[in-house]
Amino acid sequence: MLDVDGLALTPADRELLREPAVGGVILFTRNYESPAQIADLVAEIRALRSPPLLVAVDHEGGRVQRFRDGFSAIPPMRLIGREYHRDPAGGLSLARETGWLIGAELRAASIDLCFAPCVDLDWGVSEIIGDRAFHAKPDAVSELAAEFCRGLRSAGMAAVAKHFPGHGAVVADSHLKLPIDRREYSILLDDMRPYERLNANGLIAGVMLAHIIYRELDDMPAGFSRYWIENELRNRVGFGGAVFCDDLSMKATESYGTMPERAQRALAAGCDMVLVCNDRNAARKTVDALNAYSNPLSLVRLARLHGTGQVMRETLLASEHWQQASAAVGRFSERPQLELDA
Repeated sequence: MLDVDGLALTPADRELLREPAVGGVILFTRNYESPAQIADLVAEIRALRSPPLLVAVDHEGGRVQRFRDGFSAIPPMRLIGREYHRDPAGGLSLARETGWLIGAELRAASIDLCFAPCVDLDWGVSEIIGDRAFHAKPDAVSELAAEFCRGLRSAGMAAVAKHFPGHGAVVADSHLKLPIDRREYSILLDDMRPYERLNANGLIAGVMLAHIIYRELDDMPAGFSRYWIENELRNRVGFGGAVFCDDLSMKATESYGTMPERAQRALAAGCDMVLVCNDRNAARKTVDALNAYSNPLSLVRLARLHGTGQVMRETLLASEHWQQASAAVGRFSERPQLELDA
């Protein structure tokens, strides 16, 4: 899965995205100008291939929302967790409506996939997770994420939970350095409980791995680790969907070879798709290196992630459901924050 530079495809973009090793495109803020423009860009991408490439975006709310002007402002998930702490039923309803609102607005632009929800536990130390986490307690995260996933699904979008097995207990940001988590397995089981619950209820079609070394279990970062992908996620959790390796351009991965070598390492460990972002030269080399690569089972898993159903944006904005969901999320976003003791 690669990125593109601008608001429309260039001839170089079209050439690269037609390569057989490319399976998707991830969009960023630089690709967005307006709802009409992003719909046109997605249509351009989808027209390149048959079946079309997956089109994805990080649009989970709060700090991580790529499209803003013309899209509903989504609060950080921590605020939904605080609402749940105050009013469990209200928090669950808000989580579901938030998932639906995100999915419905993205599907109106024909975007297949949002990399959400973030189900990392809020251990109170992570520089990069922080308010992206719903809650500190595994059961609360499981319940809120389940409703968020149900909302996404009702809008025609599959859920991709992240960052397995858990990113919330390390201080370092894996965009900048390789974090080391030294906790014991018995504690890490809490971080993995949301994945177990979501998978058991059939609510996630994808999982994204963390670029973290969990020193007590394996010496490799999770995205390069057969232990985490095969032993834990596939065998113990029982997950049969698509596994994504997070962006290989992050500093956390730079000591594991060239970009093609990193991609090959992640695929060999059991990932179905790797992301290579913000480095066109490395992306080109990686695509060339993977030209002969094929995994039919991965293709089946990834095919399940394409969005279903779509309404015109004007029809969506006129609908009673959108108006109610937008108003509910908007009112909640303006409330004073509730400080929790734990």
